[in-house]
Amino acid sequence: MTAVFLHGVPEASVIWNGVCEQLADDGVKALALDLPGFGTTRPSDFGATKDDYAAWLAEMLRGVEGPVDVVGHDWGAGIVLRTVTAFDVPVRSWAVDCGSVFHPDYVWHEMAQVWRTPDRGEEWMASFVASEPGELAAPGEPGWLKSALVAACPSQADAAELKASMDDTMGGCILDLYRSATPNIFADWAAELSLPAPVPGLVLRATADDSDDPVTSAEVAARLGARTAELEGLGHWWMMQDPAAVAEALHSFWTTLP
Repeated sequence: MTAVFLHGVPEASVIWNGVCEQLADDGVKALALDLPGFGTTRPSDFGATKDDYAAWLAEMLRGVEGPVDVVGHDWGAGIVLRTVTAFDVPVRSWAVDCGSVFHPDYVWHEMAQVWRTPDRGEEWMASFVASEPGELAAPGEPGWLKSALVAACPSQADAAELKASMDDTMGGCILDLYRSATPNIFADWAAELSLPAPVPGLVLRATADDSDDPVTSAEVAARLGARTAELEGLGHWWMMQDPAAVAEALHSFWTTLP
């Protein structure tokens, strides 16, 4: 089997290093992908919309030796869900977090509201790219987000790699991605997100992640016919906080699959 991991915003594949190492020790082949424009080049004809990213992931998965178990975090979770429910891809299972984001009543958080606003979003991203980790900033401000994310990295090497990925290309992709989801992710993808998924799924709930609502997350899991699992005491960047616990939760799910 091959476990494929997809990061969120404003992140890069480096966030999965610890989990991939844990799985490798258990004999699992793990592959963490970088979204186009996130620490990688953005093709000149790539629109960076949610549908562009889903089509890109479908193409990537078709080139991976199976069986494939795909795992998504944050926006990576949305792209994973779209891909497995709307594309013909050789996937055995899927797992995502932030289930409440895919609920029909979801309202974008305050930072996302800024990113979705012309001019304000560009100003915010310019400040984000220019900021340095460790700068004093209030929650929700550009410097605060970069500092919090870089500080979550378990090693200096990972932190440096993640910081280097936070450039103007990433900023532009983030703005295009969020502006393609109006008023939320569910609006355009309602038909597929309202039915049981074609392959087994798992909705992870990091209990200390304030960005995820447990009630609506459970509703989304039920609608998709997915199982649920809690990552007790872990926050939004659960994969960096406790890679061993994450690997254990995924293993527990995968071992039940045909």
